[in-house]
Amino acid sequence: MAELLNTFLLLSNETLTAAIVVVAMSLLLYNLSRNLRDRVARSSSVVLACVTIAYVTDVFVALEPSLPVYESFLRIQWLGIALVPAAMFHLSDSLLATTGLPSRGRRRRVIRILYATGVIFFIAAALTDVLIAPVNYGRFVSLRPELLFPVYFVYFAMSTGIALINVQRARQRCLTRDTRRRMGYLQIAMLTPAFGTFPFSVLLGPGTEFSLTALLLVNVSNVVVILMLLFLAYPLSFFGSSVPDRVVKTELLRFVLRGPGTALLALSVIIFTTTATRVLGLTGQTFMPFAVVAVVLFWQWAIALTLPWLEKRLIYPDEDDDQLNKLQNLSDQLLTRNDLLQMLEAILATTCDYLRVNTALAASFSDLRPELIATIGPALPNASLLEDENELLRKQLGSADDAADRLLILEWHNYWIVPLYSKRNNSATHGLIGFIGIQARAPEIDLSRDEYDMFSGLVQRAAQALDDLALQAEIYAALEGLLPQIHLTRTRAAEVEYRVGRAPGLPIGSFVADRPQFVDQVRAALRHYWGGPGLTHSSLLELSVVHSALPDNDENPARALRAVLTQAIEQQRPEGERKMLSPEWTIYNILDLRFIEKHKVRDVAARLALSEPDLYRKQRVAIEAVADTLLDMESGAMTA
Repeated sequence: MAELLNTFLLLSNETLTAAIVVVAMSLLLYNLSRNLRDRVARSSSVVLACVTIAYVTDVFVALEPSLPVYESFLRIQWLGIALVPAAMFHLSDSLLATTGLPSRGRRRRVIRILYATGVIFFIAAALTDVLIAPVNYGRFVSLRPELLFPVYFVYFAMSTGIALINVQRARQRCLTRDTRRRMGYLQIAMLTPAFGTFPFSVLLGPGTEFSLTALLLVNVSNVVVILMLLFLAYPLSFFGSSVPDRVVKTELLRFVLRGPGTALLALSVIIFTTTATRVLGLTGQTFMPFAVVAVVLFWQWAIALTLPWLEKRLIYPDEDDDQLNKLQNLSDQLLTRNDLLQMLEAILATTCDYLRVNTALAASFSDLRPELIATIGPALPNASLLEDENELLRKQLGSADDAADRLLILEWHNYWIVPLYSKRNNSATHGLIGFIGIQARAPEIDLSRDEYDMFSGLVQRAAQALDDLALQAEIYAALEGLLPQIHLTRTRAAEVEYRVGRAPGLPIGSFVADRPQFVDQVRAALRHYWGGPGLTHSSLLELSVVHSALPDNDENPARALRAVLTQAIEQQRPEGERKMLSPEWTIYNILDLRFIEKHKVRDVAARLALSEPDLYRKQRVAIEAVADTLLDMESGAMTA
């Protein structure tokens, strides 16, 4: 019985050690992929890397290599063990700097000294026996402390103690309840890398680390380390993030469940099934692939079912949940322009099939002129015909307003056309938004009752699709102008959550230094150049250069911003005569044609001999050029 329990504990220890590596490595990759520009994220990544190195060698040792390799892994393990104290002090320094108390030079020097000391300890452990010495017994290797180990203990204790004191100082500098709570979590969780990597086995007698009592304690401590690593990841994930807290929590929850959670389950199944003698009449090695696949699939299915419930219980209060449901419903119900155009084309194709005609079209009256937005078949009217007969079409179709509730088919050239009406306001008020047409199949309209009813239904669907297309264009235009104005991000919130230090950052509300956000503001203002929230509610109105332009623009802020944008655009104009196809004129031509003259993408692409994807790429470059010019103008205005 004791032997069976010992075997189980050994397997559990192997599984939990590998689990620590999986969790630490996963959180390290999570940090590296999200906010590596933040100093807290960088320093915490060093801590996680040390934990990973310290435990990954234990995983290799569990594979029972030869004694020389076994000893080499135990020595290499000290790379993580020796550097963890320095990494923890580094993390505590980053936390202090985040709360407005950056180092004046002393802490930076201490960090360098601690890292150098850690490297010295690693060299001593890897190449000499002055710190630790191997002791062979049977197929295992143990380490015993040597002359330099007490010095390492002092280095470890002092670094860890001062790191915890620094975190306490950072906690005292927090101004909000949430930040104080998170910093308190960090105080507790930072004990994990310290006690999880400290070589307690060196202080035990050779071979005693594999006794029943020691294995039980090691397994319990490994479980605690896994939980504390996850606990450590929670407060650290908020630092350097520019998204709201709820998004940070949601991302972390989904990552833990789908990443480390899946890996840990698969790992546990692999370890316990491969050592089993028989499972369902099969050897463990044969059964293992089926078991892993089944567990992974079941786990993903369970996540899909429980994740909404977990998010609601753990993350969203009732009020936030109601608001987010409305936003998610809007996202689910909105279709892209291509989606709606595909729907219109499907309606036209169905019309052609049912009425046995070759051509069908749908046109809208956007921009004060008819525009073909969906077509089927070869016999289509050209754009010049639509433009020439714009007034005639509007008059002819508009005269049918009284018949908006029933299908009225009109003859136009060799087409039968039906007006399309908007019903966005109420059922009694209709507005002409376009028309649907089919190729006339006879000199006179000869639809049967079934064809008439079918065509009537298709016309209603086309009207709804065209109505949605116009409505969603308004929604996108409003969002495009308003979203860039929402600049109170997680980063901005962090500026007021801690006491102001010796070297405060930018003034609260300043957005000029945040270049990506500034470019978004410029993009929205250019798209709403002739009016809209992107211009009239833009944070660019706060620029000094815009304030300077107010006297010349009747003290109208929107007009002053438009004048400043025009000046920035003109600075992109090369010297000499304007040429549409010249590469050096591309930036200016795009800005002028797209935003000042308001031409459509396909028209501008045709005039500049560019593909639409290439035009979009060059348009991004043009907007960034205007943003950089505005920054230069603002710098000049502030120094004048």
